[in-house]
Amino acid sequence: MNAAEMVEVVLPGKVEPEELQVRRGAVPTAGPGQVVVRMEATGVSFAEQQMRRGRYYDQPPFPFVPGYDLVGTVAATGEGVDADLIGTRVAVLLKVGGWASHVVVDAADLVPVPEGIGAAEAETVVINGITAWQMLHRKARVRAGQTVLVHGANGGVGSVLVQLAQAAGAHVIGTASARHHAALREEGVTPIDYRTEDIPTRVRQLAPGGVDAVFDHVGGRSIIDSWRLLAPGGTLVSYGSASTRDDDGSKQWPVLKLLGRVWLWNALPNRRRAYFFNVWAGRALNRRRFQNRLRTDLTEVFEALRRGDISARVAAELPLTQAAEAMRLAESGTVAGKVVLHA
Repeated sequence: MNAAEMVEVVLPGKVEPEELQVRRGAVPTAGPGQVVVRMEATGVSFAEQQMRRGRYYDQPPFPFVPGYDLVGTVAATGEGVDADLIGTRVAVLLKVGGWASHVVVDAADLVPVPEGIGAAEAETVVINGITAWQMLHRKARVRAGQTVLVHGANGGVGSVLVQLAQAAGAHVIGTASARHHAALREEGVTPIDYRTEDIPTRVRQLAPGGVDAVFDHVGGRSIIDSWRLLAPGGTLVSYGSASTRDDDGSKQWPVLKLLGRVWLWNALPNRRRAYFFNVWAGRALNRRRFQNRLRTDLTEVFEALRRGDISARVAAELPLTQAAEAMRLAESGTVAGKVVLHA
């Protein structure tokens, strides 16, 4: 790849992965307070899969460059930014724009990646790790001795949740298809087959008094069952509506329904709490506070990775120009871990 050339992948509309477009142009320059990051690793997450279908809650209008996060090296700094940052490996949470060889970002949004962690390793735990960490520790506040239910325990966020919960001393019940059960048992998780078992019945057998926390990315009917499985004092954290991924109609409606349920449940006199988790919450109100919290929590995630509390699960690494193949692979349901793109 020409060092003076930028390569980016464009999502032109509701298209099949093969219709993603590779575009080349000049490397962008950093403005005041900004840096240019040379991407080393970015990933295919559930968000991009929803965006391809036009189903992500607040995606920008087509066409745009997807890419929720990236890890790379600072290549240039703009006015007012310390030039010593050049050469530093950093992680950035973006929402869109990461599927590019060079990305301009605000210097205040950078999170340093510690020595000893590779770019692909770090990439696997940026959006997945920050989501899992904040849900577990800032929302559910899971403690040693508690029992938690993690839906999609083998998924990108779910697998990190499982490991962080166990590092906190919690017992984990996890839903997954049968082919993942042996691996989950090896990790000390009690698996439930969401395809063949009745999840509420099985959870009540395992935890007759209810569970202390449920992490639910499924939405729809699942969220009601999840709420009913909580023990007194328990917390439900909803963070998506995967069950509606392929639905037609409004992409906002499933989220609004979830928000309505959460509001109603919290208004009722009970000893349980519900949250709809959004990693971007608070950014518009107080950006500096948001940036500080993100930096603090993602640094904790990287340290957990370095300690071995969580593992980096790279399912495959492909060049950025093979984004279509990467998306097909990520959507296939046949891989464990994250599909990573590199420049």
